[in-house]
Amino acid sequence: MRHPLLDIVEKRYHRAQPLDFQIGDSVVVTTKIVEGEKERLQDYEGTVIARRGIGVSSMFTVRRLVGDEGVERVFPIHSPKVVSIRTTRSGRIRRSKLYFLRDRVGKARKLREKRVTAEQRRAVAEARSAKIRAMAEAQEVVGAAMVGAPS
Repeated sequence: MRHPLLDIVEKRYHRAQPLDFQIGDSVVVTTKIVEGEKERLQDYEGTVIARRGIGVSSMFTVRRLVGDEGVERVFPIHSPKVVSIRTTRSGRIRRSKLYFLRDRVGKARKLREKRVTAEQRRAVAEARSAKIRAMAEAQEVVGAAMVGAPS
């Protein structure tokens, strides 16, 4: 269990709008790249095979194929260099880590698509945002109690 004071300190480094993606989703991750004094945006497209960590240290791994060779990249969720994540399709999965995709070849690399109506997608997004709001309120209550507690 994490100490509540860590949550209070890390809270200001959290992303304002939580990223909405799941493991098994095909995503396009847009990152900000600084070259000298110039900045540009670069897209990285692939399948999310893992998510790990809590708070500011949480990360996710995206796997893609480049010239018939698998390439994986790990992104911090709360990094300001990750500009956006756009989900292109959702995969039907039954595991929390999809490392088995590393051994797959050909059509077996693809995940079956999870077909969801726009109504269902909206309901899930509303439920997630309500859960996130409730967690934020609980952290504020705990933080206020910790700050006001005698030493």
